Amino acid sequence: MKLPWLLDTVLGLLVVVVLPLAILAIPNTVSIVADLLPGQLDRIGVSRAHGLALPAMMLTVPLAAVLLSRLKVAYVLIAGLALLAVADAAGGYVGSTFLVGVLRVLHGVGAGVLISATLVAVWERPPLMRALWSGLMAVGMLGAQALALWPLDKTDRWQVTLQPYPLLTGLALALAAIYLLVWVLNGESVSPAPKARERSRLLLATVPAAGIAVLAISTASQDWRDLLVVLVAVLAISALLALATIGTGESRMLAYTFVAVGVVLLPTSAQMTYVEMGGLGGPGLSGLWQPLVAATLLAVIAAGLVGAFGRGRWLTTAGLLTMVVGLCAVRVVVPSATGTLLVIPYSLMAVGAAVALTAALRKAGVGAALFGLALCFPGVLAGYVLGTGVQMMMLRPATSAQGLVDGFVRALHWWALIGGFLVVAVIVLAALLSRRSGESGTAGGTLGELAATPVVQPCGGELREEVADDLRVDKRVSVGTAAGGRLVASASREPAGEKDDRVESEGAADPFEEEDRPTGEIPRVPAPVDGQSEPVIPAVPPPAQSPEDDETP
Repeated sequence: MKLPWLLDTVLGLLVVVVLPLAILAIPNTVSIVADLLPGQLDRIGVSRAHGLALPAMMLTVPLAAVLLSRLKVAYVLIAGLALLAVADAAGGYVGSTFLVGVLRVLHGVGAGVLISATLVAVWERPPLMRALWSGLMAVGMLGAQALALWPLDKTDRWQVTLQPYPLLTGLALALAAIYLLVWVLNGESVSPAPKARERSRLLLATVPAAGIAVLAISTASQDWRDLLVVLVAVLAISALLALATIGTGESRMLAYTFVAVGVVLLPTSAQMTYVEMGGLGGPGLSGLWQPLVAATLLAVIAAGLVGAFGRGRWLTTAGLLTMVVGLCAVRVVVPSATGTLLVIPYSLMAVGAAVALTAALRKAGVGAALFGLALCFPGVLAGYVLGTGVQMMMLRPATSAQGLVDGFVRALHWWALIGGFLVVAVIVLAALLSRRSGESGTAGGTLGELAATPVVQPCGGELREEVADDLRVDKRVSVGTAAGGRLVASASREPAGEKDDRVESEGAADPFEEEDRPTGEIPRVPAPVDGQSEPVIPAVPPPAQSPEDDETP
């Protein structure tokens, strides 16, 4: 029984619940309820243990992406949600720093599994499903800090930080069970999976993630100077951008976009949320909901429009530039006494991130998408570290309560400026590398030579040459025997990015794929088939009779 509309409906509801729930595991909010901690617990130790969720998540995302090439996505979704449910249930009974760290690691692992699995689940569904994922990814990162703080308002138990929305986790688990049932009824379709070389690149992404995690833990546990913290964060972001450069032009732009969104969006919204808290002169959480709801609706609608009608790489750049405008608005309207004006920066940043991610995902394969996602959350942690360094610099001269408030505001404004320049640098870097790739192709580089070099057959055979329409040609060259014994070589007229997408979606074999091919295998050239307009010529013509056979001795 095939019910694709029911499968898409259940999957859409599951993504709406699961994706924000997974991102909600990132914020470290235990310092808000530090006064409720029992005396035997070390406040600093609990705070450090509570921050282990993000390092665990960013190491899990690439590993889960590799695992999804071997397991079915519906089962992985169930496993990730079950892990979150166990961590939530155990959160109410925690009484030691060690257990806090264990449960936060479980939260991070479960969230990392869910984020990768939801992206794979929506990949081969209609384009609007992928746009929904992108929009919710953007608004989830925008509102994660506020959503994490909401259950702590007027609470009398510090364990709430370990189980902020247990009912939502149960609802997501029920939706995942329904999705599994509908998925089985629809025939258990095979999920898209990254190729062998893409899996190697995903595993490579764990190296900078582990390095950034170690640096972040070191800066939190040791007394590092502010300039050193900023320098370490800048180096970490540079390493992520360097790793994002690996791959084709489309996958590179997607990876750059994920890094930029990760570094800027959640760290900026977290600082804005704290600045707008009631203790610092803002309206508190009650003044943030209207701007956040408006930004959520606009981001999902914008992502849907791009997913349905958007064409062209310029949309990714336009989305990133919209984020820059939103960061500029942060410097103008924040802090806001009522919170109403926050709709401007929130909407601009959410819409910009949603449009950029949706447009970039349209042009990439599933392996490139998972690789970009694997770089996003290390970018979040690097952004947190950089923002912390800026705050340390701004708060150092403060000597009064008002001085601390002014220092937090200055830190946010400086961070918005730094984030804007970072996004602009990513746009410029992507444009320069794209132009350089194009120039190398037209200047007689490998691809240009491959597309324009004729193949000449000796012995008077006819010369035939085919040049690709697009400089971004695929490297696949077909060589065969045509009518009359002519040798023909032709370069593909299909752009490499589009062809790769079609190969992945249809499950066709990649001629350059190294996996599952025996060593020394010789490619076969088939002969023409009967019934064609050309005469049937065998792949290897029979030997002709020698002239000497007719001579009389």
